[in-house]
Amino acid sequence: MKGVLQKVFKNPKTSTYENDPPIRAELYSVERLEEFAAGLAAEQKQVSQPRKFRRLLPRLEENWRVLLESYRSLSDAVRRERVISPAAEWLVDNFHIVEEQVREIREDLPRRFYGELPKLTAGNFAGYPRIYSIAFALIAHTDSRLDTETLRRFLKAYQRTTPLTIAELWAVAITLRIVLVENLRRLASRIVISRLEREEADALAEKLIEMAGENPDELPGFIKKSLGKYKEPGHAFIVQLTRQLREQDPVIARACDIIEKKLLESGISTAQVVQSEHQRQAATQVTVGNIITSMRLLSTLDWREFFESVSPVEPILKKDPARIYPKMDFTTRDRYRNIIERIGKRSNADELLIAERLVELAEKAKTSGSADQRETHIGFYLLDDGLAALEREFDYRPRFNERFKRFIAHRPTAVYLGSFLFLTTLFEVVLITAASHFGADLPLIIGFAVLSLIPASDLALSILNWNFTLLLPPRTLPRINTAAGIPDEAKTMVVIPTLLTSKAVVSELLEKLEVYYLANEDKNIYFGLLGDFADARAEATEWDDEIIETAIARIEELNNRYSTAGDARRFHLFHRRRLFNDREGKWMGWERKRGKLHEFNRLLRGAGDTSFIIATAERKFLEKIRYVLTLDSDTQLPRDAARKLVGTATHPLNRPYFDEKLRRVCKGYGVFQPRVSISLTSANRSVFSRIFSGNAGVDPYTTAASDIYQDLFGEGIFTGKGLYDVDAFESSLAGRVPENSILSHDLFEGLCARCALVTNIELIDDFPTSYDSFAQRSHRWVRGDWQIARWIFPWIPVESGGRTTRNNLPIISRWKILDNLRRSLVAPTIFLWLLAVWTIIPGHPVWWTLFTLVLLAFPVFSHLHTSFIIQSTPRGITLQSHLQSIGSDFRTNAAQVGFAVICIAHQAFLKTDAVIRTLYRKIISRHNLLEWTTAAQAENGNKHDLNAFLRFMRAAPLLSIGCFLLVIRLRPTALPVATPFLLLWFLSPLIGYRISKPLPPERVKIKPVEENEVRQIARRTWRFFETFVGEEDNWLPPDNFQEDPKPRVAHRTSPTNIGLLLLSTAAARDFGYIGVIELIERLELTFATLEKLKRFRGQFLNWYDTKSLNPLNPQYISTVDSGNLAAHLL
Repeated sequence: MKGVLQKVFKNPKTSTYENDPPIRAELYSVERLEEFAAGLAAEQKQVSQPRKFRRLLPRLEENWRVLLESYRSLSDAVRRERVISPAAEWLVDNFHIVEEQVREIREDLPRRFYGELPKLTAGNFAGYPRIYSIAFALIAHTDSRLDTETLRRFLKAYQRTTPLTIAELWAVAITLRIVLVENLRRLASRIVISRLEREEADALAEKLIEMAGENPDELPGFIKKSLGKYKEPGHAFIVQLTRQLREQDPVIARACDIIEKKLLESGISTAQVVQSEHQRQAATQVTVGNIITSMRLLSTLDWREFFESVSPVEPILKKDPARIYPKMDFTTRDRYRNIIERIGKRSNADELLIAERLVELAEKAKTSGSADQRETHIGFYLLDDGLAALEREFDYRPRFNERFKRFIAHRPTAVYLGSFLFLTTLFEVVLITAASHFGADLPLIIGFAVLSLIPASDLALSILNWNFTLLLPPRTLPRINTAAGIPDEAKTMVVIPTLLTSKAVVSELLEKLEVYYLANEDKNIYFGLLGDFADARAEATEWDDEIIETAIARIEELNNRYSTAGDARRFHLFHRRRLFNDREGKWMGWERKRGKLHEFNRLLRGAGDTSFIIATAERKFLEKIRYVLTLDSDTQLPRDAARKLVGTATHPLNRPYFDEKLRRVCKGYGVFQPRVSISLTSANRSVFSRIFSGNAGVDPYTTAASDIYQDLFGEGIFTGKGLYDVDAFESSLAGRVPENSILSHDLFEGLCARCALVTNIELIDDFPTSYDSFAQRSHRWVRGDWQIARWIFPWIPVESGGRTTRNNLPIISRWKILDNLRRSLVAPTIFLWLLAVWTIIPGHPVWWTLFTLVLLAFPVFSHLHTSFIIQSTPRGITLQSHLQSIGSDFRTNAAQVGFAVICIAHQAFLKTDAVIRTLYRKIISRHNLLEWTTAAQAENGNKHDLNAFLRFMRAAPLLSIGCFLLVIRLRPTALPVATPFLLLWFLSPLIGYRISKPLPPERVKIKPVEENEVRQIARRTWRFFETFVGEEDNWLPPDNFQEDPKPRVAHRTSPTNIGLLLLSTAAARDFGYIGVIELIERLELTFATLEKLKRFRGQFLNWYDTKSLNPLNPQYISTVDSGNLAAHLL
């Protein structure tokens, strides 16, 4: 029989697969399984984590090889129209499920995780993970038939004697898959062997029949000789040969007597062999079916819910005295458990003991009436200041890399700014030494050192931030689960502070509010428009009343549509009157957006002296609003983003703690800034937006991203779009800002109220289409940054009276302001640097110019290094796709660097103008400090034609000509180096215009041959629906048609399939495959069936039987499939 195996598996090491019996033992009831689990747990208390242990993955790979060869052998038999057993049919028809299980095992069982699983020290499974032996025993005593409740009760019974670790419970799914694959391999090899035995029996029977007709006298001798070469003929061989010969000529039938005699020598009869073989085939069919069914279960089971239902740590943590733990989302709960697991591994402490101690510490703080309410929550001792004491108590021993990270985390400002100063000084010394080496005198060296400071600091900061980003993991914030709704004490108002300039603008903004509501529907989330009139020369204009009437009418319309009786109105309008501003010389909204939010906050807290003339909400209702989510008019609010933000804000470790003495939030957060991504629409409007918008679009699986300030210092930068706690926000900013002094207030507000960057929640924003809009926005931001420059000094102004007070902002907050000022000077200093090295700095201009290019191109180098060396290929992505993505990012980064070089001259002029203009207005004129143009106004107001670009960027060609004349006069030998730059600067208006032009819609042009091919594909696609969508399937599309190894229709369907059918039916009419009448008939029949299908809250379930129309188990709704159907209907 070894030869038979070698024919199939093509490997000499096949004898083990013949001898390994199926994983099958006495079948136990659930109650007996529980008793068995308790006994097994008593035997397996001794575990260790040795350096050397037995690995499962090599065995898995060997199992996969055998299964794959078995599948190919059986598929080949089907193609040759050979009869295969029912068990073989199970394997062939469901092999894709097996393939999926093996893939998931490979992905979910990394070597380090496997190495950390406790290993048994004795018994048959010594050296293997304990959880593997548990899975093996369960599979054996259930005949591979798993169900959720049996698995849960088995693990709970085991843990009543010996608790399993968190890692072991997470490994349950993986080890069950491994054992099922192992068992299926054992059965598959026997299925193939039996098939080959039957084929040999058929071949022998055919030979005997042929010989009986030609040489009957030689038949007995041939029979004995043929059977004699088998020491122990296989049962399948015997049964098949007996079946073939029994009905033949009596001479041939004598072979049966010879077989019987040979069997009797071994103490067994033919009848017993037949009976045994039939029982074996039946048992194999049942077990293979059980394995496939169990694999399906493992793929659909909610392992998060299952883990928490069997984890012995979970009920302990749910005793949290603050009653917060059960309310948190799964990711946060899992994070808590991961820390407990980490402490347990590095201290050899029992995880249950750590969990119990957490509850004791929190209960002690609650009983003693701790002033810090965070101490009554177990999370304080895992994610906050209480962690250090907990680790000391359990003698936790961190690894070296963890100690290094903690050293940085405990003194982030000193490490960060110290490293920055060191690198900047290092680069300065190198540059000054080089200049001195080339012969520069002392005055020139001093000037060169001053000029080099900003470029050197920029390179130092780029290197520093890149390294810290690689070193530190993204810092995520704990979150309360708000999927079931936001609690009443966390009522939230989503607002758009904006200018209401026309009726069309009002309608557009209220339509956006309606979309916000539909994506974030919750009984405690409300939506409002914070409006100002456009600036004017008079207090009122003739169109003001029309704008207000339109706004009120649309608000009323939305409330009638969506608000329910007895509930507060869902949509509101808050509008302010114009006030005269003598500094600006016009009638306008007081303090623009900053004043709007400030007055709105006061309105929420009952103030009656604001400039709001319209507030459609009652004061009693407004006083209950705890959070405000402020968004720009071009911001998109993705589904449930508001809920998630509120869930983050309401977690006790994130709640703001206002220090009365320092007058700012010192713990927790008053502001929550989500990650802001770029919309796909705006990112693809022009070449410019494609280059500079980065990775645009919604991330469907939004995960935490790195941010140096949030990861290192625990607080981010507020960019004006986010959620804030009304009381903390107002308390932190009260009396801090003099009137008519700050235009860009977001950064300052975030510093005072303490801003958290919530990178795993996403908002979508538009990106400027053209360079001129982008540059104008940058100009506004620089002006705003320099208006708050005074807050880096020890003494700062207060709101009124011209007085000053001591600045209590921490060093890192002042650094954020200073860094913005530094970045605004990068372009001017690089421009002057290039001019200096081309004209007066000794040394060859090529080397100095190369330093500038390295400075500008460093992001490209760092990205390539990270992508190629640091990061591995993402899961589910092929190496080729990963390399293509890297190449695409490289091209984009290179284009960004190239355009930065082109625009150096213009950016230098623009930033210098912004700085000088701000300082003049701030120190001398005191006027126009609130000059502002919204992004939408800038985008719509620019003409974007060539003449407009020439006017806007005229400084660049003039600077280019001036530099050209200076280089010719002072160092003509530098012209070959300088000329490419000067030429690009001179042409920058033309280049900026060209890449800012709106892109025409992309239309794919195909050749006639390609069109013919596409039409053939379309016709074949329709033929599928035309053939298989009929009365038998209730005019629903089957999921698929299997051509190989034998034709089979999958009589099940999903919302995606239904949507494709409807769309294809309409397309078939367009292509002329069917007529209008047939189109109507088909659609009517399909829609009539859809009315009969069972739904949940109006949503189609994910799978239905197309014949019976019954939902398939497990019944669930897929948002992806429902979304596909909705898209197809549109």
